[in-house]
Amino acid sequence: MPKQRPLPPSKSRPSSSAALAEHRKRLRSRGLQRLEVQVRGEDAPLVRAIVAALTDPGQADTRAMLLRQFTPASIGSLKDLIASAPLDGIDLDRSRDTGRDVEL
Repeated sequence: MPKQRPLPPSKSRPSSSAALAEHRKRLRSRGLQRLEVQVRGEDAPLVRAIVAALTDPGQADTRAMLLRQFTPASIGSLKDLIASAPLDGIDLDRSRDTGRDVEL
């Protein structure tokens, strides 16, 4: 009987791929989403800690802080946008230049 060669890591057996698909389906039904990120090695523990805090229901204050920090504030109108702009230190006075004298 010939020896069975193991499958390369990139190819999985049908039963394991079906199990993986079922596992991911259960995660989606619980409202979870699988993500893959690439970060520098020294940032990996930080990213893991942030993910752990986001998945823990008891860490609502951490989640709220992250949302405040990284979610852009919605500005309703152009008037609201202009009103929220920091204008400290900006000179808004203009000289009254009437232009050149032109003879018609």
